Amino acid sequence: MIAEIIAVGSEMLTPHRQDTNSLFLTAGLNDLGVSVGFKTIVGDNPRHLIEAIHNALRRADILILSGGLGPTEDDLTRECVAEALDLDLHTDADVVLALQARFRARRMEMPPNNLKQAQVIEGAELLPNPNGSAPGQWLETIIRTADGVTHRRLIILLPGPPNELKAMFAAQVQPRLEAQLPPRFIARRVLRMALIPESTVDARTSPIYSQFKDVETTILAGHGEIQLHFVCEKDTLEEAEERLDTLVELIEHEMGDDIFSSDGESLEEIILLMLGVRGLSLAVAESCTGGLLSQRITAIPNASRNFVGGAIVYSNDLKVSICKVPARLLQQKGAVSPEVARALAEGIRERTKASLGISITGIAGPAIPDGPDSGKPVGLIYIGLADEEDTQVKQFMIPGDRDRIRLWATQHALEMLRHTLQ
Repeated sequence: MIAEIIAVGSEMLTPHRQDTNSLFLTAGLNDLGVSVGFKTIVGDNPRHLIEAIHNALRRADILILSGGLGPTEDDLTRECVAEALDLDLHTDADVVLALQARFRARRMEMPPNNLKQAQVIEGAELLPNPNGSAPGQWLETIIRTADGVTHRRLIILLPGPPNELKAMFAAQVQPRLEAQLPPRFIARRVLRMALIPESTVDARTSPIYSQFKDVETTILAGHGEIQLHFVCEKDTLEEAEERLDTLVELIEHEMGDDIFSSDGESLEEIILLMLGVRGLSLAVAESCTGGLLSQRITAIPNASRNFVGGAIVYSNDLKVSICKVPARLLQQKGAVSPEVARALAEGIRERTKASLGISITGIAGPAIPDGPDSGKPVGLIYIGLADEEDTQVKQFMIPGDRDRIRLWATQHALEMLRHTLQ
């Protein structure tokens, strides 16, 4: 089964709005064994939308349209689907009553254009929308292609607001699809590795995964991380899981400790898990990353069990007052130095009474024009990690713009933590 998703709305063709609904829909369809073959974004132009619908009907079994179900002039999805299929629209009296009741409950007068939302395509079944005013529609139809062959097509219209679309898909669309589609048993695994080039990972793993022709393999790279996604479909879930177990075991043997997760957990989750198993606590002192490391850690639920907090010591004054970095050290070596990274890690650990203290100091850009750090290159990063027995400091040169340098600095810090705990 092949699906196509059409996101409707001119706003998604601007730099200010992204189509995120298709990511959610793709995940839901994949869970049912349906592959998404095409994704299309179409503006509020009836000719373009009808053309996109015709294209989708020729090449996809399932067509899901999101957006364009509102009451305004540029909400054209219902009308365009009807025209593309040469079907009529009719006004559903029950939807009209529901719309009127919705406005009465809010003590508002319903504008006449809201009646558009009661228009239903001939033969379609309404999908109630508990979170909004626009109902969805479910339409099963038969089309004839240019070669004279008939094909069954399923067309689903969903509202654009994510809170409405997600609830409707989960409660109404997914169960209907499950009832119609043949049962499929799919196993999935995600292996994650940090700070390794994609080419290196592929060179070492492709001789292994290429032998598993029944496993779909995808490599994703970005933000200092490589992910290997494996998908296998078999007659039973047990067979699919066993097949992936065999593949993953071979990949793990090849990549060793470079793999930080075999079940899809993030690096932050793994760090907190390792801290919890060892009964350790962590504190951070961040300069150039401005709290980004703390944000990544505290994004994980229950991080407070092992993360005690820390400080954004952006200025030299705060480095001195909070982490007790000697002022003379800052004057002589500069804030971006291994000596200051060491003092920050030790200082935040002592200040918070944490088991471990980690620090990040560096130049994310632009270059520092004067003082002891002048002449040091943009991208120079020092990370310190202190425990009760020792302190280690590592230097990194991270290329890229300010955002990339800051993000990769936190990635290096987390990976340094992982290797130390491991």
